[in-house]
Parts: sequence; structure tokens; C-alpha cells
Amino acid sequence: MTLKAYTATTGNGYKLSVFLSLLNIDHEMIPIDLSKGETKEPWFLELNPNGKIPTIKDEAADISLGESASLMVYLADTYDKERNFSYAPGTKEYYKLLEISFFQMSSVGPMQNRATSIALFEKGQHVEEFERLSKETRRLYSVLEEFLRRNQKDYGSKFLVGDHISVADVLFLCVAVFLPIMGIPLTDFPLIKDWATNLLEIPEINKGFTIPNMPYIWDDSLPPIVKP
Repeated sequence: MTLKAYTATTGNGYKLSVFLSLLNIDHEMIPIDLSKGETKEPWFLELNPNGKIPTIKDEAADISLGESASLMVYLADTYDKERNFSYAPGTKEYYKLLEISFFQMSSVGPMQNRATSIALFEKGQHVEEFERLSKETRRLYSVLEEFLRRNQKDYGSKFLVGDHISVADVLFLCVAVFLPIMGIPLTDFPLIKDWATNLLEIPEINKGFTIPNMPYIWDDSLPPIVKP
């Protein structure tokens, strides 16, 4: 197989495994053990100098990429020729997809990741920081709720962009399901809750969350992940 996918059991890692499950293309999934520092080893840094997952290596095109949004846009442009999970460059929907994807990466990601780290590994510490991060994360998810509301109005769709699932949905879903770690239930956001439920009922998405392993914390209000 010419496409190698390096990932782990984190929100960012599931972005890649879920999207590859949707694309249903030949690839080799290579689980990375973050606890052993594998992303900082020389062989991995050759693939991604930032030493992070997810990362891909497409030997057919002689390209390696990190940063989940960028590699997913690459996979869509290269392998989703019928645009079942993306939109053609130059269209309004394509730029909305980029807007929401960059919003997830630049705004939601840093806030939620830090708050999740405190909740998991530093309980009782950094209380004021955690409260600040939680408040901002809630605000950012209210923006996501508004994106869903506007797209529903414009397209009659339950997706984030246009009339079908896209990279933007996968990017956000794979971090939204981990909100309960912070003590924020998805039921606080009705449109997001319905959107996430709808997506998780898609078999390929559900399967993607089992690769390389299923999440260790899950929102009980969501459909369960079913191991194949």
C-alpha cells in the first residue's frame, strides 16, 4: 500500500481514521504509541518535523503531511473525486468548509485540548485556568451551533456545510465527542447533539472510531461505538 496513516487514540487521531473509513481507500494504518514518545523519534520526524499525529505518507505522490485539516483536504482532493465528502475548490461550499475547518483547528482545538489535559491529568490544579478555558470552549461551541443553524436554514441540511457530509463535519465530530471529559454534555447544544447523533449512525464513521481503538470516555447520550 502506498498510503500510510500514522495515528493514535486522540481526538486528532480519530479525524484521520474516521475520514479514511469514509473514503474506503486502500491504506496501511500504523498506530503510534504516544506514551513511548514515538512521534519524537528520528524516523517519525522525517515524516513530520512537528512530531505530531495524525500524519500521512502518500508514497504514490511522494508527499508526507501533518496537521489534520491539511491532510484531510489533501485526501479529499486526491481520492474523493466524486466529492462525496468534500466540495470542489472555487465553490462557495469549499470556502465555507475551509472557514469552519480552520475555526476548529485555530480556536476550538487549543482551548479544548488544554482543558481536556487539565481534566484528565491535573485534576484539582489550575482551577482558574480550567474555568476560563471551559467558558471559552462553551462559547466556541455556541458558534458551532450557529454554523449548524445557518446551514440548516440555507440548505435544509443537518451538516455543517452544504447538503452533505464533509471534512468540516469529521474534524469537529472527532473532538466534540470528548467534551464530556470537561464536564460539558452535548445536550447543552441541541443542534450539535442532533448533528453528532446523525453522523455517528453512519456505519463508516462509527467504524472509524474503533481504529486503532475506541474512545475511553463517551457521552452516554450519543449512539454507542460498535466494534466490527
